[in-house]
Formats: sequence, C-alpha cells, structure tokens
Amino acid sequence: EVQLQASGGGLVQAGGSLRLSCVVSGFTFDGHAIGWFRQAPGKEREGVACIGSSDGTTYYADSVKGRFTISSDNAKNTVYLQMNSLKPEDTAVYYCAADPIWKGVLWAMPGLYDYWGQGTLVTVSS
Repeated sequence: EVQLQASGGGLVQAGGSLRLSCVVSGFTFDGHAIGWFRQAPGKEREGVACIGSSDGTTYYADSVKGRFTISSDNAKNTVYLQMNSLKPEDTAVYYCAADPIWKGVLWAMPGLYDYWGQGTLVTVSS
C-alpha cells in the first residue's frame, strides 16, 4: 500500500521559516516525481515545488522561488520543503504527492499525481 505522510506544519509569523517533511512508503522511491502542493480556503490546489527523486531535478512556482527549497533523502524515502521568508499568502494546507512518471514542465498539475498525503496546515500570521 502506497502511503505519504506529511508533517511539519504550524503557526509562524511572517518572515519566519518552517520545514515540511513527506515520508513515502509502499513503492520504490527512486525515479518518482514528488511534489508539494497547497490549497488555501476557497482556492484551487496549486503546485508549489517538485523534485525528481532519480536525478534531483527541481521545479518551483514563481511565487515561492528564492524562498522555498525542495530536497530529497532517498535513503530515508523522505522529501523536504524548506520554507523561508514566509508570507501570510503562503497560508494553506500543504500536501505532498507522488507519481512514478516524471512530469517535466507539467509538474504543477495535481491531476497527474496518483498518490497523495493527508496534508499539513501552515498558517502565517502578519
């Protein structure tokens, strides 16, 4: 059974930092696309960042470039999202997602990912 367990969310002041973790189990980690998405109240789910677990290729949404960093530890089957300089507009439920097929430039399309974690809430106060 494929499982993704996201954690690390919380309440932080604007300008602060958080690190989200996503532990993946149930499939061979290497070679998969692992993405972080977020969904704010009343808004559609949007792609935040993605990493290819085989070669470490990364993509970022323009809104988080320079502030967020996605990384993976293949030995631990874990993907991280380091979030710095957080803004109130980063407030959302953050989800990790995985799929055996690398997405390339289509990485931010939620419908292309087969497996999803339960989400972790990030709240940034002003």
